[in-house]
Amino acid sequence: MSKKQPTAPDAKEGTSVNPFTRFSTYVEDSKAELRKVTWPTWKETRVATFAVLGFVAVMAALLGVVDFGLSKLIQIILS
Repeated sequence: MSKKQPTAPDAKEGTSVNPFTRFSTYVEDSKAELRKVTWPTWKETRVATFAVLGFVAVMAALLGVVDFGLSKLIQIILS
């Protein structure tokens, strides 16, 4: 699958395009792409946020327990 290189509408081989024209084209293309996005509902956003926060809390607790256990093991070995 080959990627198509975006170019300004007036771009010709070997000529430079005005940076303001390029920026304007970029902004217009970005707006067009954002209109195509299917945005999540607030409910979907909340559910996904709580899922991420729950996962982070579980992983933090797990890593905390492992860290505590390893530190106690090192203390036992070194004392």
